[in-house]
Amino acid sequence: MNIVVAESAGFCFGVKRAVSMVEEQIELHPDKKIYTYGPIIHNENVVEHFRQQGVEVMEEDSDPASYEKGIVILRSHGVSKKVQESIMAAGHTVVDATCPFVKKIHNLAKDASEKGDYIIIIGDRSHPEIQGICGWIEGRDFTCIETEEEAENFSLDDSTRKITVLSQTTFNHKKFHDLVEILGKKGYDIYALNTICNATEERQDEAARIAGEVDVCLVIGGRNSSNTRKLYDICRQKCPETYFLETADDLNREVLCSARSVGITAGASTPAKIIQEVISKCQK
Repeated sequence: MNIVVAESAGFCFGVKRAVSMVEEQIELHPDKKIYTYGPIIHNENVVEHFRQQGVEVMEEDSDPASYEKGIVILRSHGVSKKVQESIMAAGHTVVDATCPFVKKIHNLAKDASEKGDYIIIIGDRSHPEIQGICGWIEGRDFTCIETEEEAENFSLDDSTRKITVLSQTTFNHKKFHDLVEILGKKGYDIYALNTICNATEERQDEAARIAGEVDVCLVIGGRNSSNTRKLYDICRQKCPETYFLETADDLNREVLCSARSVGITAGASTPAKIIQEVISKCQK
């Protein structure tokens, strides 16, 4: 059986950076209480690894003042301005592990808001990254759009007002362009910025190519990982025999029995160790 592994599978730059920052704080401050605000990345294996080293997850929407003072590492997905200020006000030391690409969107949203633009964010409104971006916009002059139906139904009372369109970094890039096209036909003054990170676009393109060439496709990542779910959807369109795995334990070897080739890709928060375990199980 031929095994094709995506070169882009596994940790992206932002995730590597966030994980390294947690490791650095553990090493520098063995005597201090260390928290991450929410899961540092969307992978339970990584979160549990840090938990065993004493790093506690500060629950989202909790009161930072109710926690013993310590070091709070902001998750890679970013947080709202209000959340960041509340953590600092509670006396914690803040270490910002927000992905630089996400941070750039915070600044774009903030600047557009201050200029008076209406802001459309294309992405999953329930995702922490989107919630963080919305928290840098003044007032309520924004909306989140994820589907074609939502784009078709969008309307703005002031048709002369400028609209800035931004995107979740892990959104499907083809779908982003489709939604922008729908919005563009409404006649508004739209300034669309494709803020999907290059790594996401490359990962999705490579996953689609590999899925189109194999009998079985395996997508590895956390169940709550947005970018991994999108990889799964992309691969499923090209290869009906696509399976979502969190770890090698989730792989049923029977699905490989009649396969002459298997493709493997993984989300941006998937450790190399887990990818290798899946490869090894396929090889056996």
